[in-house]
Amino acid sequence: MNLPNKITLTRICMIPVFILFFFLDVVPCNELIAAVVFVVAASTDALDGHIARSRHLVTDLGKFLDPIADKVLVSTALICMLTKPIFSVAPFGWAGLAIAAVCVSVILARELIVSGFRMIAAGKHLVLAADKLGKIKTTFQDAAIALLLAAAPFLDQTAGRIVCYVGLVCFVLCTLLTVVSGMNYILKNKQVLRAEVPAPAGSIASEGDEGNGETK
Repeated sequence: MNLPNKITLTRICMIPVFILFFFLDVVPCNELIAAVVFVVAASTDALDGHIARSRHLVTDLGKFLDPIADKVLVSTALICMLTKPIFSVAPFGWAGLAIAAVCVSVILARELIVSGFRMIAAGKHLVLAADKLGKIKTTFQDAAIALLLAAAPFLDQTAGRIVCYVGLVCFVLCTLLTVVSGMNYILKNKQVLRAEVPAPAGSIASEGDEGNGETK
C-alpha cells in the first residue's frame, strides 16, 4: 500500500476519534477538539491527492477509498451536529434545527445522486472531469462544519455566537452550492444518461473526455 492510500486510511480512522470527542462531554470544550480532529482529517484529502498526482501513485484502491473517506467524514459530522443545539442557537430555536435537518438531507442526497451518476458513467467507460463548483462547495462545507463545531462550547458567549452565525452563513451557502453544483455536474455530463445505441458494424465506439474522474 502506497503513501497516499495510507493517508486516506488515516482519514477514515480519524472518524471514530471525531465521534468520540464530539460526544465526550466530560472533556472541557470537547466539540472544539472534535473541530480540530475534523480539520486535520479534512486537510489530508488535499495532501493524499497531491502526493498521488505528483509522485504518480494514483491507484484504483485510492480512487475507491478517497471519495468514500470524504463522504463518510462529512456525513458523520453533519449527522452528529444535528444531535446537539448547534443549529438552534438564538434566535433560531427549533426552526433552525428543522431547517438544518433539511439542508443536511439535501447535502446527503446530492452525494448519493452524484455517486450513482458516476457509477453509471464508469459502466459506460466514461471519465468525468471534476466540477469546480463542487470544489467551492466543499470549501464552504468544511468551513461551516469547523466553525460550528468550534463555536459549540461557547454559545453562551457573544464571540461564540458570532462564530456560530458565520458558520451558519457558510452552511447555507454550501447547501445552495450543493444543489447548483449537483445540477451543473449532471447537466454538463448529460451524455451519461443517454441510452446506448449499438454501433454500426466496423465502427469504433468513442470514449469520454479525459479528466481526473473525481468530484467533490
